[in-house]
Amino acid sequence: MSEHGTYIVTAGTLHKEHRFRGPERLDLLETQLLTLARQHGVQLEAWAVFSNHYHFVGHTTESGEQLKRLLSHLHTATAAELNLRDGTSERAVWYNFRDTRLTFEKSYSGRLNYVHQNAVKHGLVPVANQYRWCSAAWFERTATPAQVKTIYSFKIDKLRLPDEYEPL
Repeated sequence: MSEHGTYIVTAGTLHKEHRFRGPERLDLLETQLLTLARQHGVQLEAWAVFSNHYHFVGHTTESGEQLKRLLSHLHTATAAELNLRDGTSERAVWYNFRDTRLTFEKSYSGRLNYVHQNAVKHGLVPVANQYRWCSAAWFERTATPAQVKTIYSFKIDKLRLPDEYEPL
């Protein structure tokens, strides 16, 4: 765990609208998330992006402002691009975000698994690594087999996380 902060973040679109429907828009959101996280110095450990929301677990190296700057930049950039593509100006795309600082190892591990498995939870794929817009396949390639087994062993069905979204 980072001494500066490890967080789980969930953000949703305004009215849970499916603004990121389709591969091109999901690619846009995922690419922007990964690029801007790196740019803002937030180390992502898990992520999953969907048509109307996203989740990630990440470590910050500075104050809490670092996370706010990342989210503001991400939401501004993706909203501007969607509005450009749709020929709409100044339409609100994002509604809000929730961030929770993770301070216990079990809480951290359970939420990592939750984010990796979120596409399965939503019924989009039978196995997490088959969902193209999440970190499960990357995690399985880069972590040790013991790490994968440990993280995937954490039960997610009893976690209390706000996730009232139905992605397409």
